[in-house]
Amino acid sequence: MLDLGWTELLVIGIVALIVVGPKDLPVLFRNVGRFMGKARGMAREFSRAMNEAAEESGVNEATRGFKDATKGFKDATSAKSMGLDGVEDSLRETARWDPDSETAKLARQRAAEAQARRDALRDNSGESDAPADGAGAPDAAPATGPDDAPDDGPAPEERKE
Repeated sequence: MLDLGWTELLVIGIVALIVVGPKDLPVLFRNVGRFMGKARGMAREFSRAMNEAAEESGVNEATRGFKDATKGFKDATSAKSMGLDGVEDSLRETARWDPDSETAKLARQRAAEAQARRDALRDNSGESDAPADGAGAPDAAPATGPDDAPDDGPAPEERKE
């Protein structure tokens, strides 16, 4: 309702002690308690009256009918009925990925090897094998094998999300 924490209540109590004084403080708290009890009672009575009015007008029956009608739609579109519960399970497994696992170590090793190959290619591309007179293929790219293909980016633990 008012969402007051212990620190707020403590501050209110200290301010009330200073403003009202220790002599009249119990009387003040007793009156505040009575007021809160009356307010809760009024809220309870209002809620009960609204529920009775809804029952009399048939709103609750219409709500139940609507819920029953949409239940079949919810069941038909659930992940389990669509066969997607396996996807949910695999996503849970992915969330438990351990960066110190053997797979992660292998991924880091392969990323380091790929970076070393890229650095070697970059160093080799700076040196020219063409003759000094310019006879040869201009801007010929060095031949690369399947191992020299660029990787898909940094290892999973290096990616920023």
